[in-house]
Amino acid sequence: MGLGSTFRLIHAGWVLAREGALSILPAESLPPMLRLGISMGRLVERRSVRQTGSIEKLNAALHKLGPSFVKFGQTLATRPDIVGAQAAADLSGLQDRMPPFDPALVPAILDTALGAKASQLTEISAPIAAASIAQVHRAKLRQPGEMPKIVAVKMLRPGVAERFHADTQALYAGARLAETFSPASRRLRPTEVVRTLDHSMRLELDLRLEAAAISEMAENIKNDEGFRIPQVQWDQVAENVLTTTWVDGIPIRDHDAIDAAGIDRKALAAKLLQGFLRHAIRDGFFHADMHPGNLFADPKSGDVIAVDFGIMGRIGKFERRFLADILYGFITRDYRLVAQRHFDIGYVPSHQSVDDFTLAIRSIGEPLHGRRATEISMAKVLGQLFAITDLFEMRTRPELVLLQKSMVLVEGVARHLDPELDIWTVAEPVVGDWLRREEGPLGRLEDLASHVSRAGEALGRVPDLIAQAQLTMADHRALMQRPPDGLLRTAMLAALGMAVIALAAIAFLALRLAIAA
Repeated sequence: MGLGSTFRLIHAGWVLAREGALSILPAESLPPMLRLGISMGRLVERRSVRQTGSIEKLNAALHKLGPSFVKFGQTLATRPDIVGAQAAADLSGLQDRMPPFDPALVPAILDTALGAKASQLTEISAPIAAASIAQVHRAKLRQPGEMPKIVAVKMLRPGVAERFHADTQALYAGARLAETFSPASRRLRPTEVVRTLDHSMRLELDLRLEAAAISEMAENIKNDEGFRIPQVQWDQVAENVLTTTWVDGIPIRDHDAIDAAGIDRKALAAKLLQGFLRHAIRDGFFHADMHPGNLFADPKSGDVIAVDFGIMGRIGKFERRFLADILYGFITRDYRLVAQRHFDIGYVPSHQSVDDFTLAIRSIGEPLHGRRATEISMAKVLGQLFAITDLFEMRTRPELVLLQKSMVLVEGVARHLDPELDIWTVAEPVVGDWLRREEGPLGRLEDLASHVSRAGEALGRVPDLIAQAQLTMADHRALMQRPPDGLLRTAMLAALGMAVIALAAIAFLALRLAIAA
């Protein structure tokens, strides 16, 4: 761990404590050692924070610390049920109202990135949104043979990659310190979690990949209703520049404007939550940065419009089934299913008791049913989950970190639109339909096709195995006395026959498994 990273970590801790970051943590839900640490850290807190509870200066502090810290603050801003209404309001300025970089730099950035095609972007506005990674301008795109159209031009902040690298080194340093001095934290795999976030952020720093993500999601949702995204203008895309069609919408945080447009906020909240679950469970590819600054309401259709696809999440079918079963288990109060899936995916070690873990899950799930949304304290739920993870030696699955973070964001935004939101009722149509499809004939046929494809791939490797066997036998002949031709031919045929039989057996077993499933 370098001295620079250590110093940056210490500096970040000092700044966060000084500006009141520790005051917004749900200390009553945390273990005694963490509560003690928070109490000690609050000794350096500004007097104004202790007296008023306001953390208005924390926004500026997080921005100075770097983009990774800003992302953390954005997540907290969507959860007033965890950090409190005042803290959430104070942090909301992080979502898309950061100070923009110097507008005089824009022409040179476009010329360097796009070359001659930069001239097709005209009437470039002042920044209309500025976040920790990039800022967005409105412009007019004039391409030969086409009508001019309004577009959104996103540009990375100069020097943001260097700042991000410094952030992640500090986070790695903190993770290694936690693993060294707190053995209990090792089951949470902090270094692996940071590595997952590091990879995600590196992808966010290449806007060509964001353009590809928009394209992939557009294909996934082309037949969906209630959720819209912009279209990529590929000729005006580079590593640090992304151009998309302009979308007119009402910021999803502007409740007065949404109400004035006659949009049903309850329906909008349901569309948001169901859209996210559909992308995650059905497609395994989801928008992983759905804070209010990236979400709008279409004044004509009442649909959700999402922008900024720099951070995307991807999970495999096994993880998608895990998520669907967990949600469905809570919806139907099948706590045994919830518990068993935690064992199946490796969250809980196999030596633990499924029955005991089922009981622990029930203790969390039952109080959530039959209550109004406003009566559910997510801080208490998180505190219970933390206690359970410690009791059952649960380990973090890094590939699910973005999914978990995104669910926190989406649920927070949806509940802000509809404080009475019942997430179980809203989630059931998406989750239930997907599970019924997976268990039905179509799902079985898709599984069978997958097994057949894998079997075909295995059989397709037979020629390579034959060639390798021939080479091996040739080397053997060169090193040893050549046996009679008949014996050699027999040995080769036997080896090749065994290889073919083995691969055929693999294919047959794969088909049997698919049919049995």
